[in-house]
Amino acid sequence: MRGIGRHLNRRLEVWRETTVDDGAGGQETTLAQAGTVRAKVDQPSPTERLMAQQSNSRHSHNVFLSPRADVRRGDELRGTDALGNAQRFRVQSVVQPSAPVYSKALVELTQSQPGG
Repeated sequence: MRGIGRHLNRRLEVWRETTVDDGAGGQETTLAQAGTVRAKVDQPSPTERLMAQQSNSRHSHNVFLSPRADVRRGDELRGTDALGNAQRFRVQSVVQPSAPVYSKALVELTQSQPGG
């Protein structure tokens, strides 16, 4: 996949857990936007679906990214699909091929709402 950039047809916000002071001497964990990435969202292959099912994984989509995109396990990716439906994906893992021409995040669709 040389020149992956031309295939990255969506922008997704990256949300990451962060710990903040709660104002009462403690801390709380919240999601904060960590950036925006260009991406391509695809359905997993039949083989990937079978493997996910056998391992009780919640892998529902593949998200292809630039190899330098700062996306990590546990992040939430937010954006809209081609129909304008709001989508949220929870990142299960991020992998790269041996020649790092792209990153692939295995994600679970956690929310999709008509019309954003």
